Amino acid sequence: MKKPLLALTAAAATVVALATPAAAAPTGDTIVTFTVATADLNITVPAAVNLGSVFAGGNLTGELGTVTVTDQRAALSATWVATVSSSSFTTGNATPEETITPNLVEYWSGGLTSSTGSPGSVFVPGQPTEADRVNLGVPRTAFSKTSGTGNNSASWAPDIRIQVPETAVGGSYSGVITHSVA
Repeated sequence: MKKPLLALTAAAATVVALATPAAAAPTGDTIVTFTVATADLNITVPAAVNLGSVFAGGNLTGELGTVTVTDQRAALSATWVATVSSSSFTTGNATPEETITPNLVEYWSGGLTSSTGSPGSVFVPGQPTEADRVNLGVPRTAFSKTSGTGNNSASWAPDIRIQVPETAVGGSYSGVITHSVA
């Protein structure tokens, strides 16, 4: 009887020895990945503004409202340039007497009204003061971001001044001020 008990004990010892885990590794690596999402470079502008009225030969000045560039490209070099241009302002049949050309429309961006971005982000107004105003006979730089990384935004509230010619006829004039960013 001792032999089967001894064999059974030896078999149990073998099972225990086989079931004992091997020594664990001292470290283990897990590779972790993720994506930093990116979006677009966008600009938002007021839909419309009414500057009031003026007599022929006068100047009409007013604020356009807040313009905002939102850069969600998460770029290493997150720079951009916002430009501004103007159409002609017309009334009636847009005859020469019913047209105010873009070279009679002046623009100045003013300074930043708000901004976000990485430390070291540099935002540059195209025309910081009224004394720096430019005519919109050709597209002009309204604002730019010249350095910085990652997502950012900038807002400003530009003004325009329209020089109404002496020859302008009465009527409700409309035109388009276009801001774009690249």
